Amino acid sequence: MAIGFYHDSTVCTECRACQISCKDLNGLRAGENYRRVFRTEGGVFPKPWVYYISMGCNHCDLPACFASCPVQAITKEEDGTVVIDREICIGCDSCINACPYSVPQFLEDLAKVGKCDTCIGIRKDGGNPVCVDACNMRCLEFGDIDELKAKHGGENLKNDIAPLPSADQTMPNFIINAKKVS
Repeated sequence: MAIGFYHDSTVCTECRACQISCKDLNGLRAGENYRRVFRTEGGVFPKPWVYYISMGCNHCDLPACFASCPVQAITKEEDGTVVIDREICIGCDSCINACPYSVPQFLEDLAKVGKCDTCIGIRKDGGNPVCVDACNMRCLEFGDIDELKAKHGGENLKNDIAPLPSADQTMPNFIINAKKVS
């Protein structure tokens, strides 16, 4: 089993409720975000296009952050959640530099690194990650990645659309219903 996120870019409005709820829950300061909403636009008049992607940690099958940590502060839980133990973390930034998604964040007030942990404490009590519950458009879902793929399958299901890097090296557990662009 591996957990992951599904994002429907065809209905996302860039409201950032997911980003703000995560930031609030984790007490993050300005410039620190465990979840970010990316805007990608293009096209040529009279056919411009835009889509948004809400992304936190992808809890990759082969996490680059995990392999780069010199003190083994990053572990992978049984369900696939990639977590950082702040008691062990030395704030060296190795995981930040290794992650192709720029997910780990240096937390200046702690001199440690933090990132999305899928709200593991809330989930243990039967809840969803706060970003999922905060999504006004219900375009963000969390769960078993294979179940999400089966539920939302189709030709537009991607995990490496612009502005994201190739999924080949880390095998992210993040899928996107990609908005068709011309």
